[in-house]
Amino acid sequence: MKNKILKIFFFGLVVLFAGCELDEVENPNAPTVGSFENGASQADVQLLAVGLEAVMRNDLAFHYDTVSILGREYYDLTGVDPRYTGEILKGPLDNNGFLTTRSYAAWYKVVQSANVLITAVQNSSAGFTSDVKDSYFGYAKTLKAYALLMVANRQYNNGIRLDTADADNLGPFVGYDEALTGIMNLLNEANTDLSTASADFDFNISTGFAGFNSATTYRQFNRALAARVALYQGNNTMVLSLLNDSFFDINGDLFNGPAHIFGLTGNDIANTQFHVPDQSGQEFMIHDSWIADAEAGDSRVTDKSFQLTGGTTTFDGLSADYQIAVYDSNTDPVYLIRNEELILMYAEANIGVNNTETVVALNTIRNAAGLGNYSGSTTDATELLDEVLNQRRYSLLAEGHRWIDLRRLNRLNATNIPLDRTGDNIIDAFPTPFTENQ
Repeated sequence: MKNKILKIFFFGLVVLFAGCELDEVENPNAPTVGSFENGASQADVQLLAVGLEAVMRNDLAFHYDTVSILGREYYDLTGVDPRYTGEILKGPLDNNGFLTTRSYAAWYKVVQSANVLITAVQNSSAGFTSDVKDSYFGYAKTLKAYALLMVANRQYNNGIRLDTADADNLGPFVGYDEALTGIMNLLNEANTDLSTASADFDFNISTGFAGFNSATTYRQFNRALAARVALYQGNNTMVLSLLNDSFFDINGDLFNGPAHIFGLTGNDIANTQFHVPDQSGQEFMIHDSWIADAEAGDSRVTDKSFQLTGGTTTFDGLSADYQIAVYDSNTDPVYLIRNEELILMYAEANIGVNNTETVVALNTIRNAAGLGNYSGSTTDATELLDEVLNQRRYSLLAEGHRWIDLRRLNRLNATNIPLDRTGDNIIDAFPTPFTENQ
């Protein structure tokens, strides 16, 4: 069947809340996509909305692992599959292998989930008022845009499909710049929907979105995502404007932001980016350069790394001393976007506009990490950008940014990507999956 990845049937299982957790349960009353899309009841639509949030967590760790390995943030030295230290570090990536297809399929499940929700609301038998419909549309389009951005950052110039509403008549592949434009347009559509939406959502949203669970506050999340897209587009003026409408707070909690939540009861899932410290088989190891390049006294080093008591771990010609420890438990949240990233976006966007504000933002991040104020040039744009990129390296470790940052700033080179073995290479994108060309 043509374009198999985008035709994955996933609504045999949908998701339902149980307290603060997201549990997957069978839905015997609406077992097919078609029954959701035509004449769905209010309960059906609510179930789809909850399911959209939950499906985003599927294979999340795999996405972050693969982009982090490409950026040499950390290595998978567990030895569970030779491709984690071979193919992904040497290339070429197999366009029909799991390193290429797995996250691609996972993110497009989110996209298709959002498409079904939008169609279900449009054709629902529930008699929704226009403002309630708009709340669903704004919610769904924002998460759809988020998923498209994640897959676009993986595929880069190999392109993605923006139009997947009809699985039998998919839209064309578009390049990275066009993808960013389309994603921004979708976020703006969602923002417009949310501006006319009912104040409260018609469905339950998880505690991971506490503080972002009304149309007004969810718009702030939407505008934060739009600011990220504008940063990737190199439009710093737009970044600053969008941050003003987001939840950006230069004096606020660095970990404020919407998050994926996890649980260990029922059919919920755990955060598999957590790795048990010092346990065999959990050797997800930070690249030694991250430790070596850190400033003395940087609390992010002790907070996000664990030195193995048994000494250096070696596998397949690669070695490291420190296990990654960004998460303290397998129920810790994973943020979609958070205030620390927004502050660093503010710092970057102000370079050449208001360098004083760049330094203020940098000092906010540095001081929070136990470091003194920035002491470099306040007029040299390159030096300021170097400092922003360095703070992003330590603040956003394993959050999926390093590889993208180096690429967007034309720094994806051997100076910043260590080539630890003969035959290792720098890879700038995942290939288009084989099934997408059939």
